[in-house]
Amino acid sequence: MKKIELEIVALSHSITQTHSYAVVLGEVNGLRRLPIVIGGFEAQAIAVALEKMHPSRPLTHDLMKNFMNAFNIDLQEIVICDLQEGIFYSKLVCVSEHDTVEIDSRTSDALALAVRFGCPIYTYDNILESAGILMEDPSGKKKQPREAVAAESSAGTDDLKTLTLDELNTLLNEVLDMEDYIRAIAIRDEINSRKRNRG
Repeated sequence: MKKIELEIVALSHSITQTHSYAVVLGEVNGLRRLPIVIGGFEAQAIAVALEKMHPSRPLTHDLMKNFMNAFNIDLQEIVICDLQEGIFYSKLVCVSEHDTVEIDSRTSDALALAVRFGCPIYTYDNILESAGILMEDPSGKKKQPREAVAAESSAGTDDLKTLTLDELNTLLNEVLDMEDYIRAIAIRDEINSRKRNRG
């Protein structure tokens, strides 16, 4: 079966499920999108990696990457290989010096690792056909991950505009201490926006 390459094009609150997020994967050479509902922790893990933020202590997926690197294991690719009763199944294709091994994984964890390793994300046509959404506008540009994460956090952005730069920096440190990286991204973007407007 031919694999189809995907990329992360959006990360947002899930409209249908409370305390959940939707990661939207887009076909690299096509117009189909594959939305997948994931938990808050995994959304945070993906957002942190997309934004290239470096927490003071490694998150679970960072620890996994460090472990694999220490033993010279590379994540070659992830494959979203099955869809049963609305649940996506994925596998990690791991390569060491002498072996290639496929490991079963939750799709959200596989995506968090793929972002960290910079490896390709694949699925099959039958999965895109059954769960994908066809985008109508061929001239529409895909949302980049940075824009997608910012859009996800935009609900509280208006409140940030009322704070001073010193208050924003204090708030940024507080949310980083709480490991609320989704909010930290919105605050950081507001600080950077103000600095650009001043310069």
